[in-house]
Amino acid sequence: MALIKTQPPETQGTQVQTDGASATGRDRAQLLAQLQSASAEDRRWAARDLVDCPGVSGDLVRHLQTETEGSVREVILTTLVRIGDAQSVAGLVDCMRSEDASLRNEAIEALKQLPTEVAPIMRQLLNDADSDMRIFAVNVLESLRHPLVEAWLAEVIERDPHVNVCATAVDLLGEVGSRDVLEALLRLKDRFAREPYIQFAANLAIKRINEG
Repeated sequence: MALIKTQPPETQGTQVQTDGASATGRDRAQLLAQLQSASAEDRRWAARDLVDCPGVSGDLVRHLQTETEGSVREVILTTLVRIGDAQSVAGLVDCMRSEDASLRNEAIEALKQLPTEVAPIMRQLLNDADSDMRIFAVNVLESLRHPLVEAWLAEVIERDPHVNVCATAVDLLGEVGSRDVLEALLRLKDRFAREPYIQFAANLAIKRINEG
């Protein structure tokens, strides 16, 4: 699934409307009504055109959570990424809590495209009470282009009590970590001395960092 934050060619050069109307001339209410159409094509066009209407992120997220057509979901996600406001980010985080595995994965991929917008809440996600959410947050970091990725991962392996969260983080540190995290990796090994996978993954990460 390709998610793009920049405007596609057919909408480049248009001005974002401030009166509730999209660049196509249709207003927010019309487009939201079209988003409920029985036609998947109509819903796709509505989801695309809503990018120019202010205050629609919540509506898009609510529809995303019930939309069953993959192509429509893809357009909604692309629109949310292009809007990129706090409500879009919060809605995508809520989707990460869904029982729908596809929706969770789509939300993770979308959040990866919003490093600046996600950064202010990353520590909150990494401290979530749900260990699965903490794992999903680490998954977001996998390709989040942000200078604090290594520091966030180091914090996880230093303090997170859940072995699976730490395992996910140490796997990623093996790919993106520098010598700055070597001591944290050694402490992780001490903390989970009886966990074979942690020992293996930490040793592999240390080896890769030293050879890098």
